[in-house]
Amino acid sequence: MSFTPYNAPLLSGLLGDMEIAAHFSVKADIAAMLKFESMLAKAQVETGLISEDHAKDIAATCDGFEPDMKALQQGSAQDGMAVPEFIQQLRGACDREVAASLHFGSTSQDVVDTSLTMRLVEVNRILQARLTGVTEELASLEKRYGERELMARTRMQAALPVNVADRLQQWHRPIKQHLASFGDIKSNLHVVQLGGPVGTLSKMRDNGPEIRAKLAELLELNDPGEVWHTDRARLNAYCNWLCGLCGCLGKLGQDAALMAQNGIEEISFDDAGSSSAMAHKRNPIKAEMLVTIARFAATLNAGMQHNMIHEQERSGAAWTFEWLIIPQLCVATGASLRNADTLLKSITNIA
Repeated sequence: MSFTPYNAPLLSGLLGDMEIAAHFSVKADIAAMLKFESMLAKAQVETGLISEDHAKDIAATCDGFEPDMKALQQGSAQDGMAVPEFIQQLRGACDREVAASLHFGSTSQDVVDTSLTMRLVEVNRILQARLTGVTEELASLEKRYGERELMARTRMQAALPVNVADRLQQWHRPIKQHLASFGDIKSNLHVVQLGGPVGTLSKMRDNGPEIRAKLAELLELNDPGEVWHTDRARLNAYCNWLCGLCGCLGKLGQDAALMAQNGIEEISFDDAGSSSAMAHKRNPIKAEMLVTIARFAATLNAGMQHNMIHEQERSGAAWTFEWLIIPQLCVATGASLRNADTLLKSITNIA
């Protein structure tokens, strides 16, 4: 057992997701922060806040910039985040006059939050593709086995006969609903953050809203029309969506595991797990993992609810708490979808 299963040699193939985890790497974060600074300068040129020459120099500096990672680590321990040290290094790579235009009017939270939403755009492309695949697999199973009969169970006791399609619809319907609602979730989430030191864009004078809109356009994000330094509702809605999806997949996994029990045997797989002591066993590992991840996601999401309490104009404690939860919840959801897809594709018979 490792302190985290997500990149551990033994458990990452079961509970981790390297494709999604890559978007929470230091490399991905720094690339997003550099793009933020470059595009912020470009957005500010049109309102005359900084010169076009300065913006070009900032873009050139950001292109290929390699920070001192040890200094960033030390800076994070000192300042509570990497941005102050990051900006200091970036300014050090610019001419003195250009350095004054870099990061002008923005603040650390603008950089960190926008870096997060930029990377979540990529995460969500992966999740949407996988979620679409799961719904297609469920539709395929219903087409192949839907007219067969199986015993409905209420309170885990035999009740009355139903069709396989009735059971599959209990899995399929809520998952399709999550896919249908994802567009609104993403639209609300894929937004720029730009508020400046206390959320008023004061250094950008009356041009703040215009600069924010232009920055959003350049980063291919939405303009929320507001500062959300302390309003974490959009992140909470996203985490609720992730948790709900994991719960739907957990329901699927729990049912599949029960259907596979010896003596019931209403479902069979060609990709079951083995036992070190009992050669006859065919353990429904992927189904079990859907249950495990659903419970873990619910635990993480409970923590996110505390983060609605971002005190006054900016928070340190609540903000940092999000960094512990959001990456894990995204990776867990990715692992759940991957396991669900493998499970569904491995079904060789129902009822």
